[in-house]
Amino acid sequence: IYRGDICDVEFITNVFDQERPGWVCHMAARAGVRPSIQDPFVYIHSNIRGTTQLMELAAQYSVQNFVFASSSSVYGGSSSTFFSEEEVVDNPVSPYAASKKACELLAYTYSHLYKLNVSALRFFTVYGPRGRPDMAPFKFIDRVSRGLEIQQFGDGSSSRDYTYISDIVDGIVRSIDRPYGYQVFNLGKGSGTSLKDFIDLVQKYTERKASIKVLPDQAGDVPYTCADVSKAFHLLGYKAKTSFEEGIMHTAKWYKQAYADHVFDVCPEMQANGLGRAASFSEFPATAAN
Repeated sequence: IYRGDICDVEFITNVFDQERPGWVCHMAARAGVRPSIQDPFVYIHSNIRGTTQLMELAAQYSVQNFVFASSSSVYGGSSSTFFSEEEVVDNPVSPYAASKKACELLAYTYSHLYKLNVSALRFFTVYGPRGRPDMAPFKFIDRVSRGLEIQQFGDGSSSRDYTYISDIVDGIVRSIDRPYGYQVFNLGKGSGTSLKDFIDLVQKYTERKASIKVLPDQAGDVPYTCADVSKAFHLLGYKAKTSFEEGIMHTAKWYKQAYADHVFDVCPEMQANGLGRAASFSEFPATAAN
């Protein structure tokens, strides 16, 4: 195990030199739409520079397959019923989305120049046990469980294609095992859940009534996301197996087991950038989802 910064040229070059990897699965990134608006430069540094550094080394060391995490955020305010990889996605609405689109463009370039096999995986709102505490599934379960207020942005009609972590991992592994010259794949559940229905499920599986503060829609947010996963099904054999209700049930069960005796707060305003986790996060058990 190596611990370091993917933007540290000396460090990451040494990793490639020592390990001579046959494939690269690149999941490191700065995540989050709203914090990218507040500080776009860290996203340019970590996401664009970091990904380029890894692809440069992958090309130099003749890596057989390079797989990396993109995001459904690249679709911006698309009005499509299902977001397809064939759509033109030239209108990102946040620096985070723009950084992921830039990574996809660079990936195409490296594939074209060096015949590097690259797959960009557009994740659709990943959640589950040990998920990011700045994201709604963890944050809502945590705060409703403790009787704290949650924030609802908009009227509750906004919809997301929430995808359970085990389904995402399945898609990643399938992509690693199936190299293509250059491909973009949606990894999602293939159906959306409204914010209102989401909150209802959280109340059901925490067995608590939510205290909801309704606020205006946030800049950079999109009204809904829903993945067309037909391409991933045909080329990777990918198909999500976990319904959103089942996933929330597993996540709430894990939360109760892992956090029942610990009191901490992830405030509603706290976002990603790797800063949202409780200091003692690593001490909690990685309870199985089923």
